[in-house]
Amino acid sequence: MARSADQLAVVALDTAPARDPKVVGGKAAHLSRAHASGLPVLPGFVLVAPELAPAGAPRGADQIQRACAELDAPALVVRSSAVGEDSEGSSMAGRFTSVLNVRGWPAFQDAVRRVLGSAADGPGGPGDPGGSAMAVLVQPMLTASVGGVLFGADPVAGRADRIVVSAVAGGPERLVDGSRQDVRYQLTRCGRLVGREPAKAPEARLLDRRRLRRLARLARRAERVANAPQDLEFGFDSTGRLWLFQTRPITAMAVAPARGARLLGPGPVAETFPTVLQPLEEDLWVVPMAHGLALALDIAGTVPRRVLRDCPAVLTVGGRAVADLRLLGTVGPPHPRLQFLNPAPGARRAAAAWRTGRLRTALPLLALDLMADVDRELAGLPEPSELLTGQLINALCWGRSALVALHAQESLAGALLPEGKGPTATGEALALLSERRAREARQPPDDAHLIAEHPVLLALLPPSLTPGARLPEVARLTAAPRGVAALPPREGLRLRSRWVQEMQARLVRECAARWEEAGHGNALARAAALRWPELLAALDGGGPPEGDPVEPRPWIPALPTAFRLSPRGEPVPERLGAPDDGEPAGEGASGGFGTGVAWDGTGEPPTRAVLVVRSLDPAFAPRLPGLAGLVAESGSALSHLAVLAREYRVPAAVGVPDAVDRFPPGTELSVDGTTGTVSR
Repeated sequence: MARSADQLAVVALDTAPARDPKVVGGKAAHLSRAHASGLPVLPGFVLVAPELAPAGAPRGADQIQRACAELDAPALVVRSSAVGEDSEGSSMAGRFTSVLNVRGWPAFQDAVRRVLGSAADGPGGPGDPGGSAMAVLVQPMLTASVGGVLFGADPVAGRADRIVVSAVAGGPERLVDGSRQDVRYQLTRCGRLVGREPAKAPEARLLDRRRLRRLARLARRAERVANAPQDLEFGFDSTGRLWLFQTRPITAMAVAPARGARLLGPGPVAETFPTVLQPLEEDLWVVPMAHGLALALDIAGTVPRRVLRDCPAVLTVGGRAVADLRLLGTVGPPHPRLQFLNPAPGARRAAAAWRTGRLRTALPLLALDLMADVDRELAGLPEPSELLTGQLINALCWGRSALVALHAQESLAGALLPEGKGPTATGEALALLSERRAREARQPPDDAHLIAEHPVLLALLPPSLTPGARLPEVARLTAAPRGVAALPPREGLRLRSRWVQEMQARLVRECAARWEEAGHGNALARAAALRWPELLAALDGGGPPEGDPVEPRPWIPALPTAFRLSPRGEPVPERLGAPDDGEPAGEGASGGFGTGVAWDGTGEPPTRAVLVVRSLDPAFAPRLPGLAGLVAESGSALSHLAVLAREYRVPAAVGVPDAVDRFPPGTELSVDGTTGTVSR
């Protein structure tokens, strides 16, 4: 049973014991500290259990009635103040009872019983159904003309440079109980109005600029007292005086991006690396790609060299490969007008014009030379089991250098050469696989035999140090394989990159097999967890470093289409926006127009399926023939699947904002592959 009012002790709000949350609870302790710091807090007292009260604290009905009389108020407010309430971990907002407009001793006793009894319904303390962990805060009942809630930071946007105010006519209780529609204001730290939700007069004039500046000053003062932005309840009385009714930490602050954080996204690299990469896979494949793209951007003069030195165009977040969307030109500059007025980009491109002009004509021949060199090196490389350790190291180092050159020329080919309509490596692989399986349906060859006989099939599999990926099932295709020699330069370079990656993966597996023979357990997982310098040291030392069992890097969900990193490295999604008419548009990737039903790629496709995905994963390639359309949140018109969509005459739109969320499976869609417009 909860205690009655006359069994409790009185602790004045303006005394030192009232600043201890273990004695008076969190709500009263915060107000007591605010009062001691000079903030406009109403007088009051706290009723606490006798065993928690300080020595000499008055108790009993007579002392409580005397404390009520000293408040000299016609009505009182009786509020909960639990030990864990209004803490940094949980506000417990609305979990306990507060009683307003209490008049007379019997009503006061009933209000105290109701507040103490609410402890049994909330987390008032383990094993404490009687409410000894609950204190009762008593203050005068103030009739406010305007009241509301004030946040010293924007909890939704995660912005510490903004103050958010929600106000209603009357006291703040009308706002927190949802009985009145509020007017919301967004302020700077100095109290300047930067945004307000529209409201009808006279409600729109609840808070003038003077009152808003006073609220901003109150927020700053409360933050200094608590050393953190606060969630405040306030009210203006009939004379215009501002009062603070409650202060507590903001417990649900959204993660905000770090200052100056880059705009990242899976973009065009998600189709090359659709899964989580292990540390060695990053160093073998992502780092050379970043170096190659930096070379291409430098040659084209699109990005200053100092930026390329400090900001890699491709990196990993949680093991997933992402690209700097602004460096690669996937999204436009943040300030287009300032970019137009800035003479540096134009001068930089003019200085690079003569290089790219000459390179445009020479690039096809340079690509042929590079592909011939790569083919010659790969053909002359013995089986990994026949190589000495030093030869393994040399081959791995050559592979990283070759990937830099391949990625650089592939990027330049995509930017400088006219967009080709010829075959793609993925399309060639699908056609070849379909023909071989149809021809040998009775006794189909295994995947390893097929890949060894036709390396172009590697275009259907993402690079991985772990063997065992299977070739996809494909239906009978009408296209006929033409051979690798028929591929345009960009597709040929991309295919060679995949061959070099597979060569490196086979070499690492051979190293792990030798370490297994030497008695090192779980050698492949240990190798995949190494960084490039550690791998070289392990090869020189005869084995990987021993230690605790190595677990693969955990799987994480697909990253947002566009995001920035918080100071703790967490992705903070950013909306790139949609056109003014509300239709989410992207970039046309294949031409044509199609209508059908949205499909997420799982299970059997519906009739006239429009594949709607976040990124252009190569695993979707076998699904393209027969689709009514393709819609992707990321990627470019030069990506594998986009080129393949053109080959199969599938209308495709890439870079469509929030496509997966906007168009759930079953939505009737139309896709304009020329303009990139997707509509219901």
